[in-house]
Amino acid sequence: MLRNRRISSFSGVLLAAYFIPTWANVAYRIVVSPVQGLFERPNVSLALYMSDHLQLASATIVRFAWLIALSRLTVVAFLAIFAVFALRAVIRKTEDYKEPLAIALTIGSVMSFASVLLASKVGEVEALRMHATELLMMLGTAIVMLFEAPQPKAEPIAAPNDLSLEEAQLTNNG
Repeated sequence: MLRNRRISSFSGVLLAAYFIPTWANVAYRIVVSPVQGLFERPNVSLALYMSDHLQLASATIVRFAWLIALSRLTVVAFLAIFAVFALRAVIRKTEDYKEPLAIALTIGSVMSFASVLLASKVGEVEALRMHATELLMMLGTAIVMLFEAPQPKAEPIAAPNDLSLEEAQLTNNG
């Protein structure tokens, strides 16, 4: 059953298993307490850049915190949709479920890349390592999806149309 599964599907499911609980928890902490959730390790580089370099007001920082939480929840939603489609594809033996993974990888990679840039700008080494690791995981799966050859479609066996009623209609009866 698992012989026809693609490596990008397996990698995508592993990414979903990591990013769904992690990013949902980070977004939940921002929703519960925007300022405290923003200054935790996953978001500290963004918070320090906004408060120190851009010198934004606290109300604006809270709005950006909500925007960060919304974007993380969007990635979580697309990864969850991919996981459901992947499970459904295993049951139905189809391969039509890669679009949500591609969207989640695009949005998540842009967010992680921006976080890497901001973490290097404010000098947060631990946040830089975490965001670089997340970015490399997502880019690795995107590259595997990009260069993975499409699976050949199996052509259905067509039965001859000119059978009379006296002939056997079984195929491959050699």
